[in-house]
Amino acid sequence: MSRFEETLKYSRCRARVMIVALALVFVASGSVASESHPHRGGHSHGHHGYVDLQQRQVSGLSNEELDQLRSGEGMGMALAAELNGYPGPRHVLDLAEELALSDGQRDMTTTLFERMQREASAAGERYIRKERALDALFAEGRATEEAVREHTLSAAQAYGEIRAIHLRYHLEMMQVLSRHQVHQYQRARGYGSEMHGN
Repeated sequence: MSRFEETLKYSRCRARVMIVALALVFVASGSVASESHPHRGGHSHGHHGYVDLQQRQVSGLSNEELDQLRSGEGMGMALAAELNGYPGPRHVLDLAEELALSDGQRDMTTTLFERMQREASAAGERYIRKERALDALFAEGRATEEAVREHTLSAAQAYGEIRAIHLRYHLEMMQVLSRHQVHQYQRARGYGSEMHGN
């Protein structure tokens, strides 16, 4: 098994663990919110709570988040890779001149970036559908503890899939760039030189 395959296998394992952990946090936070006294919660939105959010297409997502998910934007989902020295396709393209990318490297990076956006956009649509289904449980008066748990876990898994996509393409960029270019990328992004993968 190559180093890339080992790293990818490890990342997938960690992604599964993070999905379960995120789902449990969602479930726990929902339970806490339902048990809190309305006058003791201290909402930051004032006396009228979240009335301004009632016109959202999906209660749990802002219009900006919907746009970002549909366009396949990173939304900080790959910070675990980015901040630990694994370059991302979009930022590599932004730094193409500084990194002295060859024509072949530029073409490969462009292909990776476009593929990542397509995959993330499709996964984003799936996540939106999951959130909309969860929303509908409450809007239609069908919410039960079992149904909420099932839909929440399903939405959390869909969100985790988006993160896994973005993280995977940071791994793939490591196969395109030379070690020297990775160091240059880290310096250009202001991360310093004492990082994993150096």
